[in-house]
Amino acid sequence: MHFNAYGGNGAALAAALVNATDFSPPAVEAILTEHRLLRAAVTPGQAGELRVWARRLRPVFGELDQDTQIRLVNELLDVTASKPYVSAHDGREPHLHFFSVDADIVARAKDTTAGGLAMAMSFAGGRRLGRCDRDGCGVVYIDTSRNGRRRFCSPACANRVNVAAHRARSLAR
Repeated sequence: MHFNAYGGNGAALAAALVNATDFSPPAVEAILTEHRLLRAAVTPGQAGELRVWARRLRPVFGELDQDTQIRLVNELLDVTASKPYVSAHDGREPHLHFFSVDADIVARAKDTTAGGLAMAMSFAGGRRLGRCDRDGCGVVYIDTSRNGRRRFCSPACANRVNVAAHRARSLAR
């Protein structure tokens, strides 16, 4: 499944922030740049604000109750200054923005992630915002698979679970 470029990018940025373990300014700048936010330089204080924001984003992923998931996304939207508009800057095709280009990087990241998660909820019912099923793994992901049945963050986690299940079946015989 492909989300539109903006919604997918915002949801992917949300997942990357949730999965981040290093919130030093260089690490945060790399995440923001990878997800195409412009002027991504952050101070240590701004990196800390984004760490706190990432903790607010985490519960949206893997939430089984759609009503709760919708409430969580709406709470994120409530604290952003989002005002959607269409833009065609820097030679790009027209696309949706949820933030003012003049806003600071923290506001832009919050608006982008909240907007992206809202788009994922609106176009995929939230089922594509997943959390790895392997016990002990807390990695979140955006399920872009064709059938929408992804259960693990990576092939490595899937293999660990499948090998453990195979061994358990073999021992039971």
